[in-house]
Amino acid sequence: MTHQPIVCWTEIPVSDLKQACAFYADVFQWTMTITDAGPNDIAVFDGADEAAGGHLYPGKPAQGCGTTVHLTTPDGIAATAARLEKAGGQLLGPVIDIPAGRFQYATDLDGNSIGLFERGSA
Repeated sequence: MTHQPIVCWTEIPVSDLKQACAFYADVFQWTMTITDAGPNDIAVFDGADEAAGGHLYPGKPAQGCGTTVHLTTPDGIAATAARLEKAGGQLLGPVIDIPAGRFQYATDLDGNSIGLFERGSA
């Protein structure tokens, strides 16, 4: 049997694609480009071709419930969390240590649940 990644793609619904694109680009320091490659406009996450990736799409966010997508921070939780709050997102609770690293729950501009994940040094 060939090894398959557990998660292969993530889609995050947003109410305003341009605004959400700017938010995620600022918080995670990605280059986000809106494209019409699918049935509707999408904004693919930077580096999505290199590993499991995803995109933003115009849709109806879950508003406080639904799946939490954990996204790797480019420069640690503290710096990413500061950008998230400055960009209008909300931090939810403390940083949580786990064997693989640490994370902090947050929400984006639409209330989508995201985790700010910082890899451990193992």
